[in-house]
Amino acid sequence: MAEKIRVLIVDDQALIRTGIQLLMARKPDIEVVGQAGNGAEALAMVSSLDPDVVLMDVMMPVMDGVEATRRLTESKARAAVIFLTTFRDDEYVFRGIAAGARGYLLKDVDHRALADAVRTVAAGGALLNPEITARLLPYLGRMAANSPPPPAPTRPPPSERADLLTERERSILHMLALGSTNQEISAALAISVGTVKNHISNILGKLDVRDRTQAALWAVQRGI
Repeated sequence: MAEKIRVLIVDDQALIRTGIQLLMARKPDIEVVGQAGNGAEALAMVSSLDPDVVLMDVMMPVMDGVEATRRLTESKARAAVIFLTTFRDDEYVFRGIAAGARGYLLKDVDHRALADAVRTVAAGGALLNPEITARLLPYLGRMAANSPPPPAPTRPPPSERADLLTERERSILHMLALGSTNQEISAALAISVGTVKNHISNILGKLDVRDRTQAALWAVQRGI
């Protein structure tokens, strides 16, 4: 029997945490291993419980979800983070994705979609659908406008890194930016899921990015 996906729920509202736990308890392949009321508690619990996935609220006292996600990323924690939020939290969501979150969901999401999201990120996928991609564009533009000039490059500049991609890799990168899963890419391009994974690994290496979410952001910034 396959091991269950271990989930940590982080939200400052106990009612929401309890509701999510009850929904996840209905999934035979998912186990909620803990609850935290803020980002600081989440960091301690990730260290002790080693969950596969963290369902992270954005706005919380003591430490918000963005800062907690940034620290988890810096500590190279194994857990994948999904934000649970509303569209009113755009700025925090975008910063959170940049900090290392694998995606976002609205708090009124259907329990089946929530479970599928947990499975997706636990398997190494990401949740970056076309709607949030479109909303990212103006934010990324503002970030670029406010950023200081970059230091002298120690690796190929972005234009040259893009030239390293094959046509197939560019097609897959485009689909990553649209939020496609490995299975969807496999079906669309008529190749195996294993081949898709190999291509994605090559893409990450050529673009010098950490994961598929960062690759998708890289593609969005450059209009791929």
